[in-house]
Amino acid sequence: MNTEKRRQILEIFRDNNPHPETELNFSSPFELLVAVTLSAQATDVSVNKATDKLFPVANTAQAIYDLGVDGLKEYIKTIGLYNNKAINVIKACKILIDEHQGEVPENREALEALPGVGRKTANVVLNTAFGWPTIAIDTHIFRVANRTKFAMGKNVDLVEEKMLKVVPKEFKVDVHHWFILHGRYTCIARKPRCGSCIIEHLCEFKEKVYPDE
Repeated sequence: MNTEKRRQILEIFRDNNPHPETELNFSSPFELLVAVTLSAQATDVSVNKATDKLFPVANTAQAIYDLGVDGLKEYIKTIGLYNNKAINVIKACKILIDEHQGEVPENREALEALPGVGRKTANVVLNTAFGWPTIAIDTHIFRVANRTKFAMGKNVDLVEEKMLKVVPKEFKVDVHHWFILHGRYTCIARKPRCGSCIIEHLCEFKEKVYPDE
């Protein structure tokens, strides 16, 4: 895919959704960190159902740490892998309290040092909470980037590297949200909705799918 076509795609996404946002509910960097940690291999809808009950009760590192692992599990047991996630969140809260005054650090190395926080989660927090031009690659973005030929790569690290290289600076803060929403609702895994796709004419996917086929 050439530079001009990529720019056209990004301009269409921007025109269609000038201020994209995550679908996770949060009101602070800490709430976002917890929500993103819980969202691994789970839907945003399921995470929001849990955090809508959790955050009114405990939405700081100290408050969630005070719940303890078992107390936290009661709020998140509807989410997949909740046992490990509860342990990781409690451990992360302890580190935040001991090393960062209970605040979420605006620092990649410090974020990735937290249990349950990998590069993708750190990218989401830095981008969504602090406005960094990071591009978190999840399964949706990986699929869209490869399927459209926008930024091809065999793994998430290679796709991230390519995206950072080919996305112009003016689009970098928002591109992660545009691609994830596009992958979640239009360029879905099994049967992409090419007939209702706003970038269909620019997409280089050869096996496009239309409703009457």
